[in-house]
Amino acid sequence: MSTALTNSPAESAHHTAVGNIRRRLNAALKGKEDVTEMVIVCLLSRGHLLLEDKPGLGKTTLAKALAEAVGGDFARAQCTPDLLPCDITGFNIFNQKSHEFEFRRGPVFADVLLADEINRATPRTQSALLEAMAERQVTVDTERYELGSEFFVIATQNPVDQHGTYPLPEAQLDRFAMKLSVGYPAASDEISMLQEAVGVPCKTADDSSPSLSADQLRNMQTEVAGIPVSESVQDYLVRLAQQTRRHVSIALGLSPRGLLTLQRAAQAVAFLDDRPFVTPDDVLDVVFPVLGVRLGLEINEANRVIQEVLDAVAVPAYRDKSK
Repeated sequence: MSTALTNSPAESAHHTAVGNIRRRLNAALKGKEDVTEMVIVCLLSRGHLLLEDKPGLGKTTLAKALAEAVGGDFARAQCTPDLLPCDITGFNIFNQKSHEFEFRRGPVFADVLLADEINRATPRTQSALLEAMAERQVTVDTERYELGSEFFVIATQNPVDQHGTYPLPEAQLDRFAMKLSVGYPAASDEISMLQEAVGVPCKTADDSSPSLSADQLRNMQTEVAGIPVSESVQDYLVRLAQQTRRHVSIALGLSPRGLLTLQRAAQAVAFLDDRPFVTPDDVLDVVFPVLGVRLGLEINEANRVIQEVLDAVAVPAYRDKSK
């Protein structure tokens, strides 16, 4: 990473908070620094995250660790075929004493929502998340309710056991900023995991205290959105999008919403590198998880196709403005 160009108290606090989040996520998911870094990028870019991998690889553990690190309200929805939309959004109930209907809020009103095994919920229930993820609001019985600006969805799904599941439609997938695969840890990390599991100490209060406040998170997200993107980098982004739309293996190319998401994720990478501008390398850092969630392809096939898209588009040169 490059050296920070400024060192204001606010920036120092942000660097400390990001460092603490990195430490906690890496402790929860050993040997997967590349995955945890993309999780932080997704959070700072105001996106939503889809974790797709085999059971037992730490998807839920990672999601809970992030929720604890960020602070705020955390809610978990265990998705099953009998889960109803109102179990996500909330519902109106008649109060016998006041003789009026009262709205009981569902888990979607949390700051961080974990939708575990989202592909086991029916399409009707999955659609309950569409408005919340895209507009950060929900509508119940014609009444609109606003969600917090830092509202963040982490969804998990198992791509192996497809019995009794409902594949996410393209419209839902496009609401996610990224799709990440955790993968198996290295042997050394598994040995370390086993050693630490022997005589695990009780969890201290410091372990569960948030690493940053909701205000800090909002401020950091605002800073990310304000990082300049040059015309040459934006031209590169558009050419990548156009290439996805004409690739023979891609049925639905990158949408304008996906293009905005790709730019915002690249801005988050620049923010984490203490750089006040976006480079083509920042785009390359996030292109696989951002495009991978939108192409409707199995992960290995998606990676091959994305690489073909990258090979077909020339990368612009840039000058390091910090020198």
